[in-house]
This record gives sequence, structure tokens and C-alpha cells, in this order.
Amino acid sequence: MRLVPQRLRSRQEWQFAGVLPRADAPLTALWWTLLVARGLLPALFAIAMGMLVGAVHAERELTAPLALVGAVFVLLQVLPPFHQAVGANLGFRAAAWLYDQLAIACVRPPGMAHLEDPELTQDITMARDFDLGISGPPLSISMDFIASGLVELLAGLACAAVLAAYAWWAPLVLAGGWLATHWLLRESGVWKDRNTDEVREAQRHADYAYRLAVDAPSAKELRLFGLAGWTVERFRRHRRQLHDLRWHATKLRERPVLASLAVVTFANAAVFGAMALDLLAGTLAVDRMVAFATAAFGVSAIAFGGLSWALDGAAAPAAAVLRLGQPMARKGALSVGRESAKLLPKREIRFQDVRFAYPAAPDDAVLDGFDLVIPAGSSLAIVGQNGAGKTTLAKLLCRLYEPQSGTILVDGVDLRALSLDGWRERVTAVFQDFVRFQLPLRENVAPAGAPDEVVQAALAEAGADDLASLGTVLDRGYDDGTDLSGGQWQRVALARALAAVRGPGAGREGVGVVLLDEPTAQLDVRGEAEIFDRILQATRHVTTILISHRFSTVRHADRICVLENGRVAELGSHDELMALGGRYRTMFDLQAQRFEPAAPERNATA
Repeated sequence: MRLVPQRLRSRQEWQFAGVLPRADAPLTALWWTLLVARGLLPALFAIAMGMLVGAVHAERELTAPLALVGAVFVLLQVLPPFHQAVGANLGFRAAAWLYDQLAIACVRPPGMAHLEDPELTQDITMARDFDLGISGPPLSISMDFIASGLVELLAGLACAAVLAAYAWWAPLVLAGGWLATHWLLRESGVWKDRNTDEVREAQRHADYAYRLAVDAPSAKELRLFGLAGWTVERFRRHRRQLHDLRWHATKLRERPVLASLAVVTFANAAVFGAMALDLLAGTLAVDRMVAFATAAFGVSAIAFGGLSWALDGAAAPAAAVLRLGQPMARKGALSVGRESAKLLPKREIRFQDVRFAYPAAPDDAVLDGFDLVIPAGSSLAIVGQNGAGKTTLAKLLCRLYEPQSGTILVDGVDLRALSLDGWRERVTAVFQDFVRFQLPLRENVAPAGAPDEVVQAALAEAGADDLASLGTVLDRGYDDGTDLSGGQWQRVALARALAAVRGPGAGREGVGVVLLDEPTAQLDVRGEAEIFDRILQATRHVTTILISHRFSTVRHADRICVLENGRVAELGSHDELMALGGRYRTMFDLQAQRFEPAAPERNATA
């Protein structure tokens, strides 16, 4: 590999070629073998035809020449469909390998900053959808276009080599003329404007409209608000813009076409004119003339064709996948700790002068100078306006991100010094955007596995013990599957956290920290109060952190933290904060007014 120049190794076409043997080495070897065979057959056919004409002209035995012509002709007909089938299979394998690499690049980093980094968004979008036929043909189809282009190029060069037996200058003139079309028409070979701001914006809007149209969660509102036609039109408009940009970049220009026509006309006139003169002069035998003329026709396969377009369409997303590996690993990396997290926290969790900003806005700190102490085994509710940093705090505690400055201490030990896997085994969470697994109820509650009695007990504590049998798949797209309401799904997510609190089985250690980010937002008020009382009862021996907008829930916590401008504005119990008469009291009173009975209207005549 080191023998290959760096400039060539950096080209996306070379990188794509390197993907194929990684996906399936034997199939790749067969694909290249068939490609070379197909590329050499036209030159061999020209030689065979010359031999046949020579045998006829000399009245020699025709069996061998006819057999050779017949064999080459049959191979010319048989190999292409066989090669196409091999290429389609290889395309499927290569696409699967690329998707594997993309999945690994997305999942392997312990953090999640790489998934929210705007610098990687374009490559992630291209890599994610490259084989869906949205931005180009699927790889299983593109392989046939690529093979056809390479076969033609190789066939043209092989025929040029045969033509060298006629005259040394002939292949240089003829092949040079046809190769010149690649340079003259180079603007039409590759979509050079793929990565401009205009193209990226059109692609982003088209993808968004497409997802709206085909994904189930948006189906209700598209129909309710009459947005179906708007969505389709939006998709068509932006896709049309993309096609127009591609057409503008790749359409044939009049002047390059005329120049190409002039060059190839001159080259063919020179070679065929010389052959005609030699034939008339008697210096070129008929059989050799047939072979060389056939080869000269074959050289035209070198001409500019669809290879550049097909290769670019397949190589660009493949290169995007390969590009993502290192930057995603780097941006999603976290500090590697070694210390045991077993039975932590025993005393407290302490946020000490923590500052954090997301990659998209590094100068806009979500948490800035944040200080907070959470005693182990206590319950803490966190309230604040949207964007105050409540969910960010939970992400930091789960070690999905690391603060830019400051420390998070667990019993005096920097969180970054603890074993990452060990700490995460001590934490469970219910996030606002919890996962709805298309799996049986049992695996939704305990994805890592747990005895049925643990699953059933967790469902009962979450008020979800009568939703479905444990083996029922929670998706209507499966036989005997079912779907749940938003509130029912939220109870399943709560049961998932409660199952983790109980531990995988009897005698096994459960979690030590429970994070609940708006865990009951889709439940009614009565159901919320009932569920939260159960949660506090089930988690009384662990540290529980609740993020919620509903003050009827947070008032049950041991302490309440009011978060504002990335810092703690108020901290205390419900009664203490109400007596303080500050920010918490204002927010509580405003929310409580909605539940007060309306005053009776005065009699208008009174």
C-alpha cells in the first residue's frame, strides 16, 4: 500500500476500490477477473476475425478459426449477465460492509458529541442514505455501470495494443483522440458541486420532506392540518433543484462537444486513411487489415462515457463513511477511567464550577460556573425554564459528554477517573426522547435481560402490568404485535428504569442513581402523582434526580433546585422555597392557578 502515491490513495475512487475486498475478497477477485476477461475479449475477437478472414482468403482449414471466433462470440454474450449478477451481489455486500462501518463509527464512541457535530452532519447524511436510491442508484445497481465503464476502457486499451502491430503511431493517435474526450468533457463527468452550500441546503430540505412523508410519527398531523400535498410538493421542489444543479454541472457543452468531434474525426481519418492506402498499395494483407480495422473500431470504447458519473456516485458516499471513522471516534471520545464505581455514590455527587457548551455553539455555555451537591440516597428535583440546562446536566451525569471545565465528583473522586462502564452500570435514566424498541414487552423493559419476575414487578410499579403479555411485540407492523399510547409507552420506559433499580436478579447489585427527565409528561395529573409516589418508594435507597415542569410532582422530592442561566438560582425543600418567595414560588403559583376552580360569574343584574 505504501508503494501507492498518497495523492492516489486519497482519491475517493481508490478508497472505494479498497472497500470491495474488505466486503468480500473472493467475490471481488471474481468480479475483477470477469472484468479483465470482458475487457480483453474485443481485442481477441479482432484477432480471431483476422485469422478467419486469412484462412478463407488462403483457402485453409476453417475449423480452428471458426471455433475461436465462436468461442469468443459466446463469451461476449455470456460473461456480461454473469458479471452483472456477481457485481450486484458484491454491491449488496459492499453496502452492508459500509453500513456496518457507519454503525460502528456512530455507536462505538462512548460519548455522543460526534452525533451532534455540525461539521459531520453532511457526511453522516450522505453515508446513512447512500444505498436507498435517494441521491443515486443503490450500490448493487451502480456496480454494473462501473463494470461497463471499466470494461469499455480496458477493451479500448487492449484494442489499441493490437493496433500497435500495424504501426507504432496508430494507437497513439487513435487512443489519444478518444482519450481527449475525457479531458474535453471533464465537466460532465463528475458532479463537482456536490458539497456547495446550495447543494447541501437542497439535500437537507429534500431529506427532511421525505422523512416527513414516509415516517409514521408525522402521519397524523400531516393529514390533520392538510399538509400532505405541501410535503410532497416541498420534496419535489428540492429534489428538482438538486436535479437541476446536477444537470447544470454535468450537461454536455456545445464547444467541448464540437472540439471532441473534431479531434476523434481527425484521429480516425488518419488511421483508417493510412490503412486504406496500405491496402491499395498491397503492403497490408486483407486478413491483417480486418483485424486492425476491427481493433481500431474497438479503440472507440475508450471514449468519454458514464464511468465517471457512476464511479463518483458510488465512491463519494463510500469515502464519506471512511472519512467519518476517525473524526467521530475523536469527537465522541471520553476520558478513560480505571477506578471502580462499585456501590457508588455512598456520600454525595458534587458539581464543582462546571462549564459546558455544545459543539455547535462553543461560546454559548449552557452551564457556567455550576455548583451543586446531591447527597447520596436523597431525591432532588430540578426545575427551570426551557434551555436552562436541565437535560444537559443529566447528560453530563451519564457521561455522554464531558464538561469543558470544572469537575463532577462522586464521593470525592473525579467522575472521569471512574470506569466508564462501571459508572454507567450504576446509573439508569428515563429521557424525554426515550427509545421505543420494536421488540417484545419483556425486552423493552429489560433490554439486557432479567428474570420475568423482575420485569413484571417493574411493570406493576410503573402501573403498566396490564398492557400486554411479556412476549408481545410493541409494534403493529409485526404479526400479533400491538402499539401503545404515549402515556403507556412512558410507563414502559419508567418500568425499564425501575427494573434496573431492582437489579438483574436476586442478590445482584442494582443501580445507584436514577435520572428521570420529564418521566410523566404524557400522563394525566392523577396518574402522574400516583406513579411518582411509587417511583420514590421504589428508589428510596438510591439517589434520584427528577427533571420536570410539573410542580405537583417535584414538591415530593427531598430538595428542589431552580436552574437559571446555567447556575443554581435557588435550592431547598418545597416548603423552604415557598417561604422564600422567590423564583420557585412564582413558577409554582402560576402553574397552580390553572388548577384552581373558576370563580362564579356575577349576576349581570345584581
